[in-house]
Amino acid sequence: MKRRSFIQKASLTVAGFSIARDMFARTNDPVYGHNNMRYSMNKAWGTLNADQYPVKDCHEMVQDKKGRIFLLTNETKNNILIYDKKGKLKGSWGHDFPGAHGLSLQSAGGEEYLFITDNNRHQVYKTTLDGKILLTIDYPKETGVYEKAEAFVPTETTILDNGEFYIADGYGAQYIIHYDEHGKIKNFFGGRGDSNANLDNAHGITVDKRYGRPSLLVTDRTRTCFKRFSLDGKYLETIALPGACVCRPVIKGDYLYAAVLRSPDLQNEGSGFVTILDKTNRVVSNIGGAAPVYKDGKLEPMHQAEKIFTHPHDVCVDDEENIYVAQWASGKVYPYKFTRV
Repeated sequence: MKRRSFIQKASLTVAGFSIARDMFARTNDPVYGHNNMRYSMNKAWGTLNADQYPVKDCHEMVQDKKGRIFLLTNETKNNILIYDKKGKLKGSWGHDFPGAHGLSLQSAGGEEYLFITDNNRHQVYKTTLDGKILLTIDYPKETGVYEKAEAFVPTETTILDNGEFYIADGYGAQYIIHYDEHGKIKNFFGGRGDSNANLDNAHGITVDKRYGRPSLLVTDRTRTCFKRFSLDGKYLETIALPGACVCRPVIKGDYLYAAVLRSPDLQNEGSGFVTILDKTNRVVSNIGGAAPVYKDGKLEPMHQAEKIFTHPHDVCVDDEENIYVAQWASGKVYPYKFTRV
């Protein structure tokens, strides 16, 4: 009995040291961000054997209803890498998307689907979660504004609840093209120009349902802002983000998240961070960026403050409000995870 008691006490002591060690490690992880949106960083979260599962540019990420994280990369040995939330690889597929860039998730009829943009192939694909192509969208010749396929360089999609979807031609002619659920063009708007309704580097798009009536948020990256449009393409407002060359808008709950590729402009390499806006579209936190400052209600220019990113390209916010960050042209690094603290 004495020996058993000793072993039990020793086991409890070891367990106590382990718990203390883990708590110490967690509390000593670097924490980034501001106000109530602060996060500890795990740079090793998505790291894999690069010989077996290489990446080039980690472009975008989404989470499915099973909690899995899908990463899109333009590495044709494995365009899609599938992780669990702990960073363990659950699967991979895809060898045919050399220009894989945009990744969106659709839920319909109890099933989930992916929309992939490929700016090398000038096409957009709807696939199953295991990679079967269900729909291919070629360049929108019917609009009359494209003379050849090469002029169409899609970067992002977003999907309505009824299956209709939008494609952002962010590296091409800067139009937003609206399709029905079968891939037939319904409308298009935007395009290059200097008016509020025009776009320049329309890199991302999402449906915003935070205010009751859905609208579209579209990236205007060169002009460091998001622009809001009605679903039929009417310009509504500009959300200015001075100093932040934002990628696609990502909405989770009441918050708007975005990777900032570079700051304060696109000419400044290696200067990215992540920005977070509340429901009033006021910046409340910058991960790796300077604290947001407002003067007379106007946001002061933002910039990178801490060198934790090179070129953040997308964020994925999971069901526990943790953030995963994918990076472009950043030494082929795998995604980082930021845990809400």
